Amino acid sequence: MTGPRPAPSATVRTAGGRFIAPASNMSCAAGAVKCFRRHMSSGIFPRTRARVQYRRMAEQNTGGSKGRPRGSSADIGPILSRWKHHPGTLNVREIMGRDGRVKIQMRLDLGLLQMETSGRPDGARPHGCESLLHYHCKRLRRHIEQTGSEEGFRLTRQECQALRDEAMMYYHRYVSLFVLEQYAGVVRDTQRNLAVLDLCSKYAASEEDRMILEQYRPYILMMNTRARASIECRRSDWRKAYRIVRRGLKRIKQFFDDVGHPEAFAEARESRVLRRFAREIRRHLPVNPLRELQRRLDEAVREERYEEAARLRDEIERLKSQPRT
Repeated sequence: MTGPRPAPSATVRTAGGRFIAPASNMSCAAGAVKCFRRHMSSGIFPRTRARVQYRRMAEQNTGGSKGRPRGSSADIGPILSRWKHHPGTLNVREIMGRDGRVKIQMRLDLGLLQMETSGRPDGARPHGCESLLHYHCKRLRRHIEQTGSEEGFRLTRQECQALRDEAMMYYHRYVSLFVLEQYAGVVRDTQRNLAVLDLCSKYAASEEDRMILEQYRPYILMMNTRARASIECRRSDWRKAYRIVRRGLKRIKQFFDDVGHPEAFAEARESRVLRRFAREIRRHLPVNPLRELQRRLDEAVREERYEEAARLRDEIERLKSQPRT
């Protein structure tokens, strides 16, 4: 009498050699379900919601205890196979969700992120508010109304951590929006994350929580500046775009001055990016005729072309004497 037929197997090569593994993941999932059932019934693990959820997911993928595959699956492999990951680039796209709303997707090496285009990126409404930032700002306003001042309002370590986790969601979205050239959304989300930094730096109970996010302020300021200036570049308002970049550089410089490292401003990546952007914008600015004549005069003097230099001086004086309109 023969025993049960062994499950089909496949050779899997690893860095250390090879081992024999079941060819079907369904048998692995079924084994995991049995293992969890055995441990939970023995009392080794408490019957937590997370483990019950894991068991249900495993049973769903195996079609229940009999191991029959079902029609629907949580496997996102087919989606990933149609959208290859390209290392070193930010792979972002927009898709239409089943709810009829546009979603943003970011391709990662091991999967993807999907985000809402407005509100909180994961679509949640913590405490009935748009975000945790809105919730804590609402708490602050209520505290001021009740006490007459902001004195005594504090954010706990857990609340600050939750705000940081939420800010990371917005970070993923605003870098995605920047790639998609949706600059208004970048301005909105970067301004929002700057508000998180301000809230934590002022009201966090812990010194660490007050300072930990400040290291990202130059980067957020840079992205906010690039987005705002890019909006003006689209409108061909090069002067306004240039002014925005100059103000952004001043804000970043002020940050390094405030933290006691003014020398770091010149070599900071954020300031280098904005200075390069400013140079690109400046190429589109109309040339100031006086500045151009002065440049040519200086060049003529250096090269000892005195006759041309005299002519340029006369031209400069003529322009200066003209009444301004």
